[in-house]
Amino acid sequence: MLALEARRVCIALLIVCSGVARAWASASADSPLPGPGTVRLFSISKSENKNQVEYAIRVNEHCAPIGDAPVFGYWRMLEKGPAYAEPLLAREVPGYGLLGQRVTARDSDGGQVRITLRALPAREILVEVRRDQTGQCRAWSTISIQGAPSYLYNVFVRLTWPFARVDYLLLQGWSLDGTRVVTEKLKP
Repeated sequence: MLALEARRVCIALLIVCSGVARAWASASADSPLPGPGTVRLFSISKSENKNQVEYAIRVNEHCAPIGDAPVFGYWRMLEKGPAYAEPLLAREVPGYGLLGQRVTARDSDGGQVRITLRALPAREILVEVRRDQTGQCRAWSTISIQGAPSYLYNVFVRLTWPFARVDYLLLQGWSLDGTRVVTEKLKP
């Protein structure tokens, strides 16, 4: 039970991470995998292997979120190769899934979604999507790191054995002015 809770905390922290996103190619709009009209948000990596849980948002031609639940997670199976992706399994949703999400803005220039990870219910993440100067949709995920709003780009989960218990989570992001990396180590 403790290992499951620790895993949930790690996953949630990883989800909090965010970075500038890029468009993906393949799969349909209702697919649990990235495809046309999706923009990558952030990922969760762990010490046990190279595979990562990535999060993305479905957007329309104006970069506005599509539907009431546009953010989703999936596995990037890096041990098979960079192009391999698989949906989260039902048993993985408690650790890597979303507790909630709500679209708070949607217009002709993009939009905003507030998400909460099951593993990090006390830290809300603000996802903002806008078109950049080149016409591509870009996304930023903002969360509190060391008490200050930051652009998250990575959450690393350090697991210990046996039973794959979470030793710690390391949140990594950029300061809002983009001048420095910020980190926060969380213990379960």
